[in-house]
Amino acid sequence: MTPSLDTHVLIGAFVDELARCGVTDACTSPGSRCAPLVLALAREGKLRAYSHIDERSSGFFALGLAKTTGRPVVITCTSGSAAANLAPAIIEADEARVPLIVLTADRPPELREVGAGQTTDQIKLYGDAVRWFFEVGNHDATPDRLRWIRALACRAVAAATGDRPGPVHLNWPLREPLAPGRLVSVPAGRADGGPWVVRDRPGAFAVDLGEVVGGATRGVVVAGRSDAPLRSISALAAACEYPLLADPLSGARGGAAAVAHYDLLLRDESFARDHAPEVVIRVGDLPTSKPLRSWLAGLDGVRQIAVDPQGAWQDPAAVLDRSLRADPALLTPPPSAPAGWLDGWRDADARVADAVAELLGDETLSELSVALLLGERLPSDATLFVASSMPVREIETVWPAREAPPRVLCNRGANGIDGTLSSAYGTRAASTGAVCALIGDVAFAHDVGGLLCASRLGLAVTIVLLDNHGGGIFDHLPIAGERDVYEMHIATPPGLDFESIARAYALDYFAPDSLDELASGVERGLAEARRSMLVHLRFERDASLAAHRRLQDAARTALA
Repeated sequence: MTPSLDTHVLIGAFVDELARCGVTDACTSPGSRCAPLVLALAREGKLRAYSHIDERSSGFFALGLAKTTGRPVVITCTSGSAAANLAPAIIEADEARVPLIVLTADRPPELREVGAGQTTDQIKLYGDAVRWFFEVGNHDATPDRLRWIRALACRAVAAATGDRPGPVHLNWPLREPLAPGRLVSVPAGRADGGPWVVRDRPGAFAVDLGEVVGGATRGVVVAGRSDAPLRSISALAAACEYPLLADPLSGARGGAAAVAHYDLLLRDESFARDHAPEVVIRVGDLPTSKPLRSWLAGLDGVRQIAVDPQGAWQDPAAVLDRSLRADPALLTPPPSAPAGWLDGWRDADARVADAVAELLGDETLSELSVALLLGERLPSDATLFVASSMPVREIETVWPAREAPPRVLCNRGANGIDGTLSSAYGTRAASTGAVCALIGDVAFAHDVGGLLCASRLGLAVTIVLLDNHGGGIFDHLPIAGERDVYEMHIATPPGLDFESIARAYALDYFAPDSLDELASGVERGLAEARRSMLVHLRFERDASLAAHRRLQDAARTALA
């Protein structure tokens, strides 16, 4: 067998083994050096291979796909700067604990550091952001090497899905000729079709929270982003009558204990002071809300207990007493809180909810009213992929509690705005229901190339674009006072013709003038199976800032 055919046989066995381990999806980008990897992934019948022109978009597409399914997604790219373009998505996957298997093609050792083209140092390129790095090497396709390559694939999947899920990186130095010239026959793996090596994962244990909270009676449950919706936490909070402060990213904002408007409630100093608990039970990541984070950080003498099946360390204020590696679905609730404790929270939440509805419920379009409409109208089988920065904060502030909410995803591991559109399309590739993206104009511009997924892959996403001429979040910060450089260097208005962009990328375009028009447009977009829609909403940043302040004033008045 020639060296070229040996390479293709080994890579074919590796890819076949990935599929045997449960991998179902892969993302490819074009290149010559990566041809053996691309051919194997695209020709593996048990994989869905998604083609991307841009490696950066490919990485974020894979990220959204893996977030949605919980299964590792394979990404491959050619050598050189192509591999560096995957770094932002890999960093997000690391922080958000999303399983990815990254296969970078590389020049063989004899072509490194000698001036060969398209060659960079790819050894441990992603540093500590990956769970495992391995330089594969070049080998003959002998029986022992075939056993080894299959075991290597099993190890890659185990590393990506293990104790703390995340990305793994395998670097493949490949020699020419890179095309086999004919179809390659790959020797079979295990006769039963299963993986070469099965590795059991340690399970999270059950916990009786009654034993953990001790004598505390007035408790609060806080739920943040989780790999799977934390629906069981709604029932737990209701059972012990603890107020449930659930970020929409948790999937738990519902049930008899849900307090939807905690972000507004905790901005009121009197309410925050008078409703200090004796114990806090946190499940999942910390929510986005800054008022909630500040309140938790300032609870002196209050026991705070984190529950995470992966044992993540989420304690920036160093206030945790205990971190439990427990399964949220197997928690036994503590004894019930005193009479009136939950009612006080719920009554305040109802008053603020009325204030929100009165302020945002007319026909006037605002960023906040758009967020509220999506929270009320998106069907439960839909997924909202929301951008970081203001959109994720706005849904946390105004979304109501719902018994069957839509799933909400966001790239909140590293909290960046990059890759939002690509991740939304990756989510759509793995979803049976419709997908809506809520995004600002700067984040849209940052990933406009991700719109190629619409036409090239035939995926339909309804994109709700909040166009406020720049980064509106900075208007809320002290930097907004630096007027001489603020607009050009901080707010950075893109100045794009979004209707022309929609036409260029074969998207339907709609610019509603009222909430009713927005609702009907989103409904039409969600019903479309093959064609994406851009719903373009224009706002002025100063008006949006004023709307947030009016909402906060209305909430304080409702609590007075």
